[in-house]
Amino acid sequence: MTTLLLVRHGETFDNENQIMQGQTQGRLNPRGIEQARQLAEEMKERHIDAFVSSDLNRAIETCRIIAEHHNGTIVTTPLLRERDWGAFTGRFIPDLKGEPFPDDVESLDKLLLRAQHFIDFIRERFPDQTVLAVGHGIINKAIQAQFYHKQMREVERMGNAEVRTLDIP
Repeated sequence: MTTLLLVRHGETFDNENQIMQGQTQGRLNPRGIEQARQLAEEMKERHIDAFVSSDLNRAIETCRIIAEHHNGTIVTTPLLRERDWGAFTGRFIPDLKGEPFPDDVESLDKLLLRAQHFIDFIRERFPDQTVLAVGHGIINKAIQAQFYHKQMREVERMGNAEVRTLDIP
């Protein structure tokens, strides 16, 4: 059994300003740095074998802060990237309400397939280990949907620097 500690990155400047980040790098704001430090403090006594992060900066920053207490190295993967929001990227989120999805938004099917590939990656690369993985709101939701065999809308939204535990057989 592999224990996956699935984390959403700390708050970013774009989160704070309600900007659709998608696959942009992003930067933690001071609150996001503090959220990551607080989670690191909560996790410092927990045994963690491996650290995995999305290859986007905001997730790597969060993971690095947590891994410092464990002298852990970080494996990055594009499997954990946020959903590609295409033409919605960089726009003010409240302005998007009711707009049809542009053709260049990553499809739900592709997102869910990527989420399943991530679960398979963790299972195969880290058997019987405890892995802390830092991703993003929508990809983390997709991972949980695949893991629990649920619809995305049935998975509760994760807050910044929130952790959820999945025991992968």
